[in-house]
This record gives sequence, structure tokens and C-alpha cells, in this order.
Amino acid sequence: MRVILTRHGEVEGIDPPRFRGRMQLALTDLGRRQAQALADALATRYQPAAVYTSPMQRCRDTAAVIATVCGGSAYVQPGMDDLDYGQWQWKSHEEALREFPDEFTLWKTAPQWMRFPGGESLQSVALRIADAMRDLLQSFEDETIVLVAHDSVNRVLLTQALDLPLSAYWHIGQGPCCINVLDVYADGRTVVHSVNETAHLAGLMS
Repeated sequence: MRVILTRHGEVEGIDPPRFRGRMQLALTDLGRRQAQALADALATRYQPAAVYTSPMQRCRDTAAVIATVCGGSAYVQPGMDDLDYGQWQWKSHEEALREFPDEFTLWKTAPQWMRFPGGESLQSVALRIADAMRDLLQSFEDETIVLVAHDSVNRVLLTQALDLPLSAYWHIGQGPCCINVLDVYADGRTVVHSVNETAHLAGLMS
């Protein structure tokens, strides 16, 4: 199965950054233009059999544009929700640092040891992503699909695909509407062909 893994378009809370998590956020005007540019690139370069998406609104909106341009429908894939930041949800980084200084430092230096107060750990994210990917692999063993998810979800999925520890979380970038290409085989092998490709977004104004 070839997975074209992408992130949703721009939303409020990316710049300046907030812990968005389970907030339901609509795409900004820039986000809608990013989604259109992404959809055009995918339609030109790939012929996806289906588009799957996180249940979150920002991903569903991005996936809807892709499905329309590529000629299909978008389906929600359980388990691909953004990281649950618990008590940190919608806090700015400055607020989180002020209120949880030790935990904030841990998150930035050793994310594999962090569990957000009232929320998730990266290990929890990895487990539910693995279940979601198994479901998709059973349905699309020899086909190409698009999967629209989140910064944190994509980083965790890519660490697993690259056989990296979760401590490598911060070493993988994921811009809005980027393209990652992975081949996932029935025997568990995964080959990553590209990560965080954003050339198709060149020229878009902020």
C-alpha cells in the first residue's frame, strides 16, 4: 500500500503556536489555498484509490478538497485524531511554560517521557496509529491512498516507519499540507520515499 501522508492546511493556533489538540478548527484562507495546491499536486502525480482523514474538522476540510479534485470521497479513519494535550489544550507555549515549567522542558527535550496532564503520551498515539494503519492495509494492500492527519500524528507515524525511537520526534518536520510518501507492505516492511515535501506550495502568500 502506498500512503501519501499529509497534514491539514493552516489554521489559527499554528502561528503563533498554541497546543491545538482536540480543538475543532476551520482552515484559514491560507489553509484553503494550501489544500487546493496540495490537491492539484496529488491529482497530477498520483491516482489515489481513496482519501482517509482524521476526524478533526481541519483534516476533514483538507481531505474534502483533495477528494473533490482527485475524483472520489473522503472517509474518516478512527484513531488518527490529533494528540490529546489535556490541560494544555489551546494554551500558548508561553502559557504552558509559565504554568508547567518542568513538564514543558521535558516535552521539548525528551518527548518520549511526557504525558500531558489529563491527556496522552506519544506511546498512546503510536498504539492507536498502528491500529488505524492495520485497518487500512487490510483494505488497500496494493493501492495508493491519501491520509490527512496532524503534525504530531505524522511525526509519530514517521518515527515508526523509519524505525526511529520516539525521542526522535522533534527531528521530523511537518509543514501544513506537506507530502510524505510511504510504501507499507503486508509483511510489515515500510519504505519512506519522501518527507515534508512542500514545493507544491511555493508562491502561496501568507
